[in-house]
Amino acid sequence: MSASPHRQPVESQYGGWTITYAEDPLGVPDWITTFDRSTPQEIVAAFTETLVDGLPNHFRDHFSGGKHYTGLGPEDVLRRSDWQPVHGSRPYWNVSPDGRAALRTRSGWLDEYTELLTPEKSMWCLSGGVDPVHVPSWRAFFSSGTPQHLRTAAAIALTSPDAVPRVLGDVPERHRDLVRLRLAKPTADMPRAQAALARRRYAVHVPAPGAEAAIPPASLATHGRSRRQR
Repeated sequence: MSASPHRQPVESQYGGWTITYAEDPLGVPDWITTFDRSTPQEIVAAFTETLVDGLPNHFRDHFSGGKHYTGLGPEDVLRRSDWQPVHGSRPYWNVSPDGRAALRTRSGWLDEYTELLTPEKSMWCLSGGVDPVHVPSWRAFFSSGTPQHLRTAAAIALTSPDAVPRVLGDVPERHRDLVRLRLAKPTADMPRAQAALARRRYAVHVPAPGAEAAIPPASLATHGRSRRQR
């Protein structure tokens, strides 16, 4: 059977992008992932690059025994960065050490078609912002069929301490206390006057204030056979 990923603009309140995957290109999607318009580009890029890399052999290299298999799930990645569960919460939440990013895991059974049609009802939701649980600045939704290695790639990008480029004016004022400034090394393509922003270890993954800049990503969740037999 052929596998067909499809990327399209999200024509809804979310903005951004939806990526769908179907073993039957004309059938119901096996999984859907939605990134709203404010999701940090590094998270979207990590997800899509890992997706494209695995398509030629239907992700076999990322499954047990494959050359890219690590056995790590997104929760393992977040726990390694000291994310903590919110005890007694329903749905279940894990929150970054600075409280600026969160992972929500839905509890209870939900018809898979409802989940595929409604991003907010997805099994997992990554979010970030000053209040990522109640008033997030951005959200990324992953349906229950989304392969583990793709969700893990998103979590790794989210928790990476590496600096990322940003235009200074793109950083919302309410987020400016979450970043720190350092000068970028000039290159042939980068004027010496260009600045770089470096995020504290667990700062939320958002841009920073007034010129071009670089911010390290901040702390902000197994695909087997299709759930449908074709």
